[in-house]
Amino acid sequence: MVTTIYLVRHAHSVYSPDEVNRPLSEQGIKDARKVSDAMNKEQIDIVVSSPYKRAIQTVEGIAHHIRKDIELQPAFRERKLSEEPLENFENALRKVWSNEFFYWGGGESNLTARQRGIDGIHHLLEQYKGKKIVIGTHGNIMTLIMRKGFDRN
Repeated sequence: MVTTIYLVRHAHSVYSPDEVNRPLSEQGIKDARKVSDAMNKEQIDIVVSSPYKRAIQTVEGIAHHIRKDIELQPAFRERKLSEEPLENFENALRKVWSNEFFYWGGGESNLTARQRGIDGIHHLLEQYKGKKIVIGTHGNIMTLIMRKGFDRN
């Protein structure tokens, strides 16, 4: 029996320093409907999401369609870059992507965040064998998870 996982990056959100409660923008809401329409053709069994509002909002139409609650999984939350705001976000991001062990104060390295995401995937694979699972998540952690899938080591 094949288990299928669909990783869905949250749709466009309104910027807010409150990472957890940042909502989707109007465009994000429209795009989330398109994602739901596409996923509703896939006979999804389970909907899982990061506990962040924008990720939940992106997949809630899928959960509504299959008449199931969204299972919140902290393993799929966005990678915490730093405890404090960083002076130059782009440079800070470039630095963590250039060294998988590097992390800013109070943040997560690529290695730590990737392992969290992979552990979450393994948990779902064990818990929902043979099911089709949608995971509402974030670009950074999703990229780390997918890169591990193609890691030859």
